[in-house]
Amino acid sequence: MRNNAPTLPALDPARAALIEKFGGHISLLDPIGAEVHGIDLSAPEPPAEVVDALEHEMAVRGFIVFKSDEPLSPDDFLRASCWWGGKELHSTHGVHPATPSGNPHIFRLSNDQRHGIPGVGPQWHNDGSFNADTFSHAGYHIVRPAEKGGGTYFAHQAAAYDALSPETQEFWSRLSSVNATSGAVHPVVHEHPISKQKCVWLHLGMTGAVIEKRPDEDGFRLLNADELRQLCHQYNDLLNAGLENGYAIAYEYRENDCLFIDNLAVAHRAAPEAHLPAEEQGLRIMHRSTVRGVQDLAPGFGLPSYLDIYGPNPLGEGVWHSGGLGFRWEDGIPMQN
Repeated sequence: MRNNAPTLPALDPARAALIEKFGGHISLLDPIGAEVHGIDLSAPEPPAEVVDALEHEMAVRGFIVFKSDEPLSPDDFLRASCWWGGKELHSTHGVHPATPSGNPHIFRLSNDQRHGIPGVGPQWHNDGSFNADTFSHAGYHIVRPAEKGGGTYFAHQAAAYDALSPETQEFWSRLSSVNATSGAVHPVVHEHPISKQKCVWLHLGMTGAVIEKRPDEDGFRLLNADELRQLCHQYNDLLNAGLENGYAIAYEYRENDCLFIDNLAVAHRAAPEAHLPAEEQGLRIMHRSTVRGVQDLAPGFGLPSYLDIYGPNPLGEGVWHSGGLGFRWEDGIPMQN
């Protein structure tokens, strides 16, 4: 990695002024993200130019969290989720029995299996990597924060790319991951459609193969087990380093927080404390939403959007792992998605 820590842009004054004019106030979180006060998520959707300003800041800063003194209903949370990206919910998860009204668009998470699904998302990932058009955004409404903490880690993937050496940037830009459950193919480096920044992308809990476009010649090859293991460790180390080097945050939720991420700009993982037992940490309940993608996160080099991950290895050698949680890059680590 480079020695100089990446820095994220400040808020755009024109967009901040639009939000202020509507009655809201946006301010930076350190080192990534932003928080918004004064916008009621239970009210009708703001004017298009205000939503656009918020969405642009979300793309640049990675996420925004709406702060409120009032609780938010599940229906209002889902309606606000549709302000962004593809403007409609795209839900693929299971429904826990405690989910309000059995709503299929609420992914209810908890550290107590009686109240929600436990143990989800321990490794760095982006949601919806099994789709060609990965989710554009995801929402996190904290229904009950644990008394002793247990939030979410977020890492800015453009700043992480900037932290790589030029040689690693060039190598990773020739790589494409294959999802272990669907065969969806995504670039390990992509250009964000709004910010136009180059971002890294790799799901550490659901990757079945990584394809390299050979340098200076036609053709492709698969990374072998040692190479794929090394790539996953490098990616994990890169995003973890952001916690010390200014491009990742360990966000602790406060009562009534509602946080939305740009799913193409930040990776996330549950903080280890989030999975500690409720008897030890206090009960934690969160609702998550996922929003339909706007466009495919398409690989380059003429690769298709999907490959038959359950079929024979198309390149003869290398890791080609289908189903389950993908390639296990370290023995003993939790990998529940």
